Amino acid sequence: MIIFDTLQNREVEFIPIRADEVRIYVCGPTLYDHAHLGHARSAIVFDLLRRVLEELGYRVVFVKNWTDIDDKIIRKIEESGKSLTEITEHYRKSYLQDMEALNVLPPTYEPKATENIDSMVQLVSSLLKRDIAYRTSSGDIYFDTSKDSQYLSLSKRFQDHRESRLENIEKEKRNPGDFVLWKAKRDGDIVYFETEIGEGRPGWHIECSAMIERHLAYRDEKYSIDIHGGGADLVFPHHENEASQSRCATNRELAKYWLHNGFVKIDGEKMSKSLGNSFFIKDALKHYSGEVLRFYLLSTHYRQDFNFSEEELIKSKKRLDKLYRLKKRIYGTKAGEANPEVRKKILDALTSDLNISVALSVIDEFVSDSNERLDRGEKGKGFKREVIGTIEYISKLLGVGGKDAYQYFQFGISEEEREEIENLISQRSKAKKNRDFATADRIREELQSLGIQIMDTPNGTIWEKIN
Repeated sequence: MIIFDTLQNREVEFIPIRADEVRIYVCGPTLYDHAHLGHARSAIVFDLLRRVLEELGYRVVFVKNWTDIDDKIIRKIEESGKSLTEITEHYRKSYLQDMEALNVLPPTYEPKATENIDSMVQLVSSLLKRDIAYRTSSGDIYFDTSKDSQYLSLSKRFQDHRESRLENIEKEKRNPGDFVLWKAKRDGDIVYFETEIGEGRPGWHIECSAMIERHLAYRDEKYSIDIHGGGADLVFPHHENEASQSRCATNRELAKYWLHNGFVKIDGEKMSKSLGNSFFIKDALKHYSGEVLRFYLLSTHYRQDFNFSEEELIKSKKRLDKLYRLKKRIYGTKAGEANPEVRKKILDALTSDLNISVALSVIDEFVSDSNERLDRGEKGKGFKREVIGTIEYISKLLGVGGKDAYQYFQFGISEEEREEIENLISQRSKAKKNRDFATADRIREELQSLGIQIMDTPNGTIWEKIN
């Protein structure tokens, strides 16, 4: 498999640390608000990577963390009067609902920052003992970036371009780019932990290093994990600082490969709440199914910036509709083996740095060819079973195409509308049973006037909403 490694800034052959296993860590959400489209894209990109690696036969250990202690969360506590747990659990459940709707596979482990404070303290203590970290008069503990000769190698920044993300730059910092590992408790602080390095709370960067070390790291290898992933906005300072502090604390490189997905923009603007154009996954799901949203967010190569446009989303939906129209044409057919040529072409594309454009063009060609063969009257069970088997393979690898073909077209129907439709279908079934075909035909016409198309099958009547 070929992937683009941010550290090397080029495409490279992926060679796992150990032959049969791949360990991946992806930065998870900070639990102070609902997840937005940037979260969705990152989650879907690395879900696709995981699916491809598993298809290649690797055992994938996939970890995504929860950042449940942070300045933004604390501000939320102060504004709302709710507890840390109330706030973070609310947004954690919201995120999980979004991921389920997007058909993102659950991680192998989902550690919370607050449940790994001891591991963070151990790392900070190790760095203090080596004089790679130092304490200021306020009690804060900083990482001394001058002690790491490889600092900034990931982000390719120059030494004099180092930045501080702190609002109030400490005068006692040894270097401008030094970053906080531990924030000492201040008067009035409402969230802090009592530890051997003092009362306080962790800095953002130390969280991921500690959770990787505890839950995922190889201790006897050159690299702790195979792949570290996240959005391009995390390369600096977050991933740069993670890599540096882990390197200095463990004498291992944090990750063999670094993968980053591009930004999500809305009508050409980088998604940012300050611009007022960031919107939540949960809001998008009110208008489009999770599968449609997933398919659209997959459609651009992961390293490119994604320009979110509702017009393009609708076009993407119509593309996915074609796959389900094909599935509907042979509704009820059991799956056979996937077409080996189509299967190989899709996998070949995705093992070339997740080349989704080629993979989707192969799927388009498969859909078109299958429809042409059906139009020509090819009705053999073997062919139909192969078509369904191929669609199931697409679903397994891309996470789309696995729904019931009729239920897919029922999205957007309210419970009241559904109840009305089901009631009319029940009345029609009774009319047919009583050989009252005039009533049955009238009900069919009434359903059609509501935009509902029905089909009678041996297992009952199925229906869909006609767009």
